[in-house]
Amino acid sequence: MKKKAFQIMEANIPELAHALETHEITSRELVEWYLERIAKYDKDGPKLNSIIRVNPRALQIATGLDQERKNKGPRSLLHGIPVIVKDNIETKDMPTTGGNILFKNFNPGKDSFIISKLRQAGAIILAKANLHEFARGGTTISSLAGQTRNPYDLTRTPGGSSGGTGAAVAANFGAVGLGTDTLNSIRSPASANNLVGIRPTMGLLSRDGIMPAALTQDTAGPITRSVIDAAILLKATAGYDPKDPITAWSTGNIPESYTGKLSIKALKGHRLGVLENFFGSGPEYEEVNRTIHAAIKDLESLGARVESINIPGVYTDNLVSDLDLQAFEGRINFDNYLQNQGTKAPVKSLEELVLSGCYEKSIERLLKEQLNYDPNLHGKEYKERLLKRTKLQRQIIATMTKYQLTALVFPHQKRLVALIGEPQLDRNGILGAVTGFPSIVVPAGFSRPAVSAPLGVPIGIEFLGRPWSEGILIGMAYAFEQATGHRKSPVSTP
Repeated sequence: MKKKAFQIMEANIPELAHALETHEITSRELVEWYLERIAKYDKDGPKLNSIIRVNPRALQIATGLDQERKNKGPRSLLHGIPVIVKDNIETKDMPTTGGNILFKNFNPGKDSFIISKLRQAGAIILAKANLHEFARGGTTISSLAGQTRNPYDLTRTPGGSSGGTGAAVAANFGAVGLGTDTLNSIRSPASANNLVGIRPTMGLLSRDGIMPAALTQDTAGPITRSVIDAAILLKATAGYDPKDPITAWSTGNIPESYTGKLSIKALKGHRLGVLENFFGSGPEYEEVNRTIHAAIKDLESLGARVESINIPGVYTDNLVSDLDLQAFEGRINFDNYLQNQGTKAPVKSLEELVLSGCYEKSIERLLKEQLNYDPNLHGKEYKERLLKRTKLQRQIIATMTKYQLTALVFPHQKRLVALIGEPQLDRNGILGAVTGFPSIVVPAGFSRPAVSAPLGVPIGIEFLGRPWSEGILIGMAYAFEQATGHRKSPVSTP
């Protein structure tokens, strides 16, 4: 009987690693398979438009890693595994554009810290993904690459700002992906593309070599098709980096393995607080509310003790208007980044970028707004917001302690992901962004099917925990994922 060919589609890292180790497939064949899908579905067919640039050396790198595996064995589970990277994360062998037309050929000539860690583990940086330009929006449109489409509903956006990574990973253009998150930007594409996304505790992952949006809130993190892949990618990229001093806080807070927390019984005995403040009321919220309430029942059936709670004053709109620091920090952080590039950057300041007019018009208001704030961060309002953030951190921790909660649970988005051309409304990721607490989004199901969405539109549930509780969150998400099986590949990219 002929041996059945290994099925790459939807395979996770351990499955791919086993197939590579048992010679069912090579890394070169794996890269060829993903490149074929990118050509077939990203640039043709449904034209998802998720990829800005494919690594021209990907096949050569894969061949070298195949030979190394043969001679020395694998470096890690990630040896020879292709990764999709958001194009605001520096990669020495490709430009880092931020999605901006002026930065089309901008190459700082070095890897970011997290990319260097992936390369050390043997991963292949396969391609750079589109994003909402300079990570300053939630619908993934850029002046360099245009609009990315959601593979589950081609009339909708893939969320953002890491929507290119989200759409590409959902469509199996790579094994796993990396995004960045300032407000919602990892978890939004995870929710919108039936994926897992982790925003880690501030300081777990280095921001060195990442184009900044607001450093008090910026972090990187995994976007994957499964919880186990997210756990592996998180561990591979975490750690202390002297160039980003905030990562010193991670010392002693990184477990030997996040996969060691994976258990189908991981929800048993945990108390979860359903944050009622983060649900919408009205017909536009019905699909999400129905799906998330069904997911909450599943959590209870899996052994979690669930309690509905309201936290006074904690509403998404209030948090965005009163605590978000993007407008205040955007200019100084971006200017410092550009100045550190010397003569390589096509512009030397945010002001020069704005004067050029060369950017996606959806970010114009935010860019101009950032020019109006004190570039030295001495303003009274900025300092007041920092104090409010500290008070919110204490309020959340006090609430979790009072009710003996392991995590808060809520829909990542109150309504379905936006149609192309419409703004992205009602996302709840701000709570993790302004507290710096870790959170994970995992598929909770789909809306009812429609002509444009044969499976329905994906909906994600978010778990937010105490600082450094990534292992616990990953365990609970895994138990939910394994019991419910909501992950399905999109019809548009078979």
